[in-house]
Amino acid sequence: MPRKQEPRPDTPGVPTGSKALDEILAGGYAHGRVHLLEGRPGSGKTTLALQFLMAARGRGETTLYVTLSEGRDELVQSAKTHGWSLDGIGIYELIPPELSLDSSQHQSVVYSSDLELGETVQFVMDEVEKVKPTCVVFDSLSDIRLLAGGALRYRRQVLALKHFFHQRGCTTVFVDDLTEEMDDANLHSLVHGVVRLDQTIAIYGAERRRLRVFKMRGRDFRSGSHDYIIRTGGLEVFPRLVASEHNREFDDQGTAISGVEELDRLLGGGVDSGTSTLIMGPAGSGKSTLAMQYMMKALAGGERALFISFDETRRNFFRRAEGLGMDFAQHGDRFTFLQVDPAELSPGELSNIIRGHVEERGVSMVALDSLSGYQNAMPEEQFLLLQMHELLTYLNQQGIVTFLVLAQHGLVGHMQSPVDLTYLSDAVLLLRFFEAFGELKRAISVVKKRTGGHEASIREYRIDRDGLRVGEPLRHFSGVMTGVPTFVGSEGELLQDRM
Repeated sequence: MPRKQEPRPDTPGVPTGSKALDEILAGGYAHGRVHLLEGRPGSGKTTLALQFLMAARGRGETTLYVTLSEGRDELVQSAKTHGWSLDGIGIYELIPPELSLDSSQHQSVVYSSDLELGETVQFVMDEVEKVKPTCVVFDSLSDIRLLAGGALRYRRQVLALKHFFHQRGCTTVFVDDLTEEMDDANLHSLVHGVVRLDQTIAIYGAERRRLRVFKMRGRDFRSGSHDYIIRTGGLEVFPRLVASEHNREFDDQGTAISGVEELDRLLGGGVDSGTSTLIMGPAGSGKSTLAMQYMMKALAGGERALFISFDETRRNFFRRAEGLGMDFAQHGDRFTFLQVDPAELSPGELSNIIRGHVEERGVSMVALDSLSGYQNAMPEEQFLLLQMHELLTYLNQQGIVTFLVLAQHGLVGHMQSPVDLTYLSDAVLLLRFFEAFGELKRAISVVKKRTGGHEASIREYRIDRDGLRVGEPLRHFSGVMTGVPTFVGSEGELLQDRM
């Protein structure tokens, strides 16, 4: 009689080979059950399946990879590209009779499909009985589908395989490349869990890969799409950020100040911990410099900061900062500057990077410069809003001071924002150019601040070799925010160049 190992209710899940996927599945694969791993060719199914078996090998379990589509040499070569060795993992390369070059294997009397399917399945069963593995990968079901020739026969055969593996206590992963989807042969109802790997080809930049769990019986798995990438070393999965799972009471670090008295007065004393501030304005108006000013003050107080730039290189950032009298290099590893390429970076990976710096490095201030670049990493605007809502809520719950830089379209006059994030932000700083006495001036104002009072005035500010300077309220101007103000005062009331 075949041995049957019924998993106990308290039996822990079987690791998938990816800690992040284990987290998404609320514990990994179910012990002794059959799971379906599906996805189009090139989505990383074989890589993830090999990670599952290598994790089992590391625990000292017996493993078996049954392959009907790839040869042993192909699997070994694929593993080498990730720096892996498949030593200790059983590989059973099954070649149906019709694909064999041995003429004695060919049949001419009976229907070949009947014999081929039966022999193929029997070969697999014999190998399992011989090896007695605890973890099995069957790659792939598309070959069984072709040999079956019909939906009903295919479904029955998969059901028979499922019972066979279950009775022997094997934790099994069926791989399906979705080359031919058949609604009446849908396997989701037959297996214990379903994981699908999807990839979307972008018009420009790297393709987007997302993982989704369709079902996992008896588990409160994390639903929705989760970004992942294929790197040397295997699949790296980024679980979707759910802010409600990270709600905690943080130690209030007080108010973050800029060190510029007039600017802090404009913001009612500074920026509160656990809040996000949106800095909006046209290109060149000083948005990044404003965020850098707050970071320099925080670093001087012994805190850690993270600056993520979508638009500026590391070299240019440090050169520009040095020209403003801001020496970020002196703070060593307490300051981290990351240049990211929105064409290559997925939103899930970005959230994972920020979480790592918050939870592992203990940063207290984060700047994203700019959201215009971040938007390019998102397929559609509504997804950016949802992503930013979760990210900002998470950062606020950790007590992080967050600065978001958003470039608006235009230079002088009417401005347009590529995306409206004002309702997500706790404070909004608005920067503008205006003309006065034949010179281009800059103005700054606070549009809103949820956590306290702020000045309603509009102040002039300058950026020069001494850094950021903020002047008195522009009380003798009307229409500053339009870019074409009316002046009723004197020139001496404006900030002048320092000699």
